[in-house]
Amino acid sequence: MNGLVLEYRDPLFGIIVLFTLIFVISFLTYSFSMYKEKKARREYRKLFKRFELGKLKEDDYVHLYQTYNLPFDSVILLASTFIHKGDFTKAISVYLTLLEHVNDRVKKEELLELLGSTYFKAGLLQRSKDIFLKVLKFSPRNKHALTYLLICYEKLKEFDKAYEVTESLDELRVNISREKVYLEAMSIINDPINSFDKKCKQLLELFAANKLIERVVVQYLLQFNKTFFWNNINLFNTSISMDLLWYLSFDDIDFDSVSKNEFLLELYSAKGYIKEGIQSKIFELNILTTLQKDKSNQQADLNFEFICNKCKHIYPIYENRCPHCHSILSFQIELEITKNYIDENQSLQ
Repeated sequence: MNGLVLEYRDPLFGIIVLFTLIFVISFLTYSFSMYKEKKARREYRKLFKRFELGKLKEDDYVHLYQTYNLPFDSVILLASTFIHKGDFTKAISVYLTLLEHVNDRVKKEELLELLGSTYFKAGLLQRSKDIFLKVLKFSPRNKHALTYLLICYEKLKEFDKAYEVTESLDELRVNISREKVYLEAMSIINDPINSFDKKCKQLLELFAANKLIERVVVQYLLQFNKTFFWNNINLFNTSISMDLLWYLSFDDIDFDSVSKNEFLLELYSAKGYIKEGIQSKIFELNILTTLQKDKSNQQADLNFEFICNKCKHIYPIYENRCPHCHSILSFQIELEITKNYIDENQSLQ
């Protein structure tokens, strides 16, 4: 009996038991952690499978962010895919949902900026403006927010407020000289008090000081005071607005003024309004002028595209501000010879 007690109390036996227990506990802990990790991975893959099918819900992003410690930037990247797909409503919902769970000030500001720009892309300008005003309350030197706020005010035709934003950007040493002169021109055009004649004179004075707004001025004059335009035709570089002049109806053209302008003679020779067939240095105009001589072949016409000098994106319609990079008055005209579908359709009637 005493021998058994001595064997049981053997230190070596105790050490073996201790290591056995440590091994069993470690094994069970490891197995449980592996089970949890595999389960988490299955759920994670399940979420991404739903994402690939386009069914990821707004709460899933918060779940990824809070439960699996998915990096904030990764969540934002995943949410931005909705914007690339044009699903602005879902992207907005994701940002709004995340805002409720993010406490870090820097991350909150980033989310608000993303939310404001998404509202802007979705055409919800008033909401976009409100968001960027909120950003500027706690970050008044935020250039990104100020730039978007400027464009929002501009599109909402609140030109006085837009001009105030340019002063803030000016203090931050952002070059907004182009925006300033453009906003001055738009303020004149949208003045509800002044007459058309007074607006025309003010625009011409502003244009004399800055040629950048030439197309803005020409477009306004051709729409509201063609006589004033033709009387001052010698002040303009007509090639800048050739698409506007090309689409003028025959009765709206002052051919006495045209006869004194070399480019307009070339343009309207190509159009067929002038029969002398004046040749041009511009290839497309020269081709059309040559085709005008063949009366049996008048199916060619001139089409216009507009390329942004800054981002190089091409658009079928002229806009004062590039929809992609938001640069102001940056479009350059590109000519293209195309079929005259109007004449072709008329010949079938």
